[in-house]
Amino acid sequence: METNKKALLLGDIINAKYHPLQAVADDIIGVFEDHIRVEVSEDREKLTVEQLKEFDLFISYTDSWRVQVTPEQVAGLLTYVSSGGGLLVIHNGVSLQARYELSQLIGAKFTGHPPYTTLDFHLTSAEHEITEGIEPFTMDEEPYRYDMDPLSEKTVLLEYTHEGEKWPAAWAHEYGLGRVVYLMPGHHVESFKHPTYRKLILQAGQWALRKQL
Repeated sequence: METNKKALLLGDIINAKYHPLQAVADDIIGVFEDHIRVEVSEDREKLTVEQLKEFDLFISYTDSWRVQVTPEQVAGLLTYVSSGGGLLVIHNGVSLQARYELSQLIGAKFTGHPPYTTLDFHLTSAEHEITEGIEPFTMDEEPYRYDMDPLSEKTVLLEYTHEGEKWPAAWAHEYGLGRVVYLMPGHHVESFKHPTYRKLILQAGQWALRKQL
């Protein structure tokens, strides 16, 4: 299969507070096997225009909630996506929101979560390319909650119900010439072994980098 597409998976290994990258990296690489070659790093110095342009897709699994990237790195990621790069943010990868510009890029701000529990995920946009062939699924997860950015035009793909309220669990939107996808599940390695979720991750990455599904 075509493997000329490249992705950069960025996370935290040494300083991860809750979600160490090394626990899930192999499974994320496996999701994209035979489709996209994935390079793993915890080096935020790669968030520059010059380095990011080597990749078709940037995957954020960062876990540094209080560590802000530099203005130059913010500019690098914004330029990368707006110029046509793909961005896939998984679970704690939303921690990039430590810079408000990147919160706007992602399309929402994480506000907290109740205790880990079993969640039922339901499609809200079954016609989207990302959710094609995806059935509702159940997973043990952290029920992340968000303040959604009212200015970005997002398509909510997935939601879950918890304590009587519905919450978005995945969304996608265009950003300049690029595309952005956020997927809420991903607390631990078991999440990345769920066959339905693996398919969703693959299709999200392919959509973000405009690869034929």
